[in-house]
Amino acid sequence: MKINETQRISAINRYQKQNEARTAESGRKKQTDKVQISTEAKEMLLTSQMNGAERASRVAELKKEVSTGTYQVDAGAIAEKLLPYLKRP
Repeated sequence: MKINETQRISAINRYQKQNEARTAESGRKKQTDKVQISTEAKEMLLTSQMNGAERASRVAELKKEVSTGTYQVDAGAIAEKLLPYLKRP
């Protein structure tokens, strides 16, 4: 088995050494990744948590209707929602 272009591995090491030398020269710490959550995302999370109890009660109600056989599907409403997708070119 012949392995070609073994110099690529040393190129990675050179880059890493160069980066370490640059951070040592400047006296800075290495940069780390940071995650910031926007205020809009925080609001969405709070809204979903507040509606959690209402949603759980609605799901329980739907499960009960399905298990007893009293759940009715509105075919017209489903057709209206599907129509825009079916009209796409």
